[in-house]
Amino acid sequence: MRDRQAFDLLYRHTSAKLFGVCLRVLNDRGEAEEALQEVFVKIWTKADRFVVSELSPISWLVAIARNQSIDRLRTRRRPAAGLDAAIDVPDPAPGPEARVMASGESGRISQCLDELEKDRAAAVRGAYLEGMSYAELAARHQVPMNTMRTWLRRSLLKLRDCLER
Repeated sequence: MRDRQAFDLLYRHTSAKLFGVCLRVLNDRGEAEEALQEVFVKIWTKADRFVVSELSPISWLVAIARNQSIDRLRTRRRPAAGLDAAIDVPDPAPGPEARVMASGESGRISQCLDELEKDRAAAVRGAYLEGMSYAELAARHQVPMNTMRTWLRRSLLKLRDCLER
């Protein structure tokens, strides 16, 4: 309702928290101060859009501060290079010689994995080939998470010994 005294009171009670939100997102004090100023301009101009609900008003204010800070982050990122710049980018794929060596290593790793107990080998494959977490692997194999950590550690030690032979 454009009440300056109410706005002043709102600023005094919330500016520190909203500044903290801006600073956490932007990681730059000066930019966070600028973002906070923009946040309060938005609050002043859009206060009539706030709808009373079960959420606290501070949630609405924090969302504005967070979104404003994220928008500032997006605008500070450098634009992508042009298509012509891609000509000078080297191909990260391994060359033919490296692929032949890798296929030999792959065979050795498979042989060493086959020497492990079946459930341990499955856990190692799940963790390092499928990217599963300890918790997911523990649930899959129906063992405690610390047991899964032990399985993986001991299995990796056995794999290292096998590959060094």
